[in-house]
Amino acid sequence: MASEKEAAFAATPSDAPTVFDKIIKKEIPSTVVYEDDKVLAFRDINPQAPVHILIVPKVKDGLTGLSKAEERHFEILGRLLYTAKLIAKQERLDDGFRIVINDGPYGCQSVYHIHVHLLGGRQMNWPPG
Repeated sequence: MASEKEAAFAATPSDAPTVFDKIIKKEIPSTVVYEDDKVLAFRDINPQAPVHILIVPKVKDGLTGLSKAEERHFEILGRLLYTAKLIAKQERLDDGFRIVINDGPYGCQSVYHIHVHLLGGRQMNWPPG
């Protein structure tokens, strides 16, 4: 956890290309579980649950984090959540799942390209943080 916090504080929020941009362009390999014209979903390389999938918009459009959302992002934000529902069904997460969006350094965001974590396959605990 300490290294995640350190990474979050070391990352500089900007509209510069991120590792997710490289994954979207297929410059970095990933295990894709869903793709359409707007979003790409792939398995996290450091899973925190048996199912841990990242869902990212293919076009960042200044949306480096949820706190940067503007009205023009309304459609893509809805698409990210609806895609999470589709993938949860595909992954047979019938007993439930968790959606996480980290925002900013205190939220442990380490990649400044908005993304949704879909977590499942085990009992989640509360509180989460």
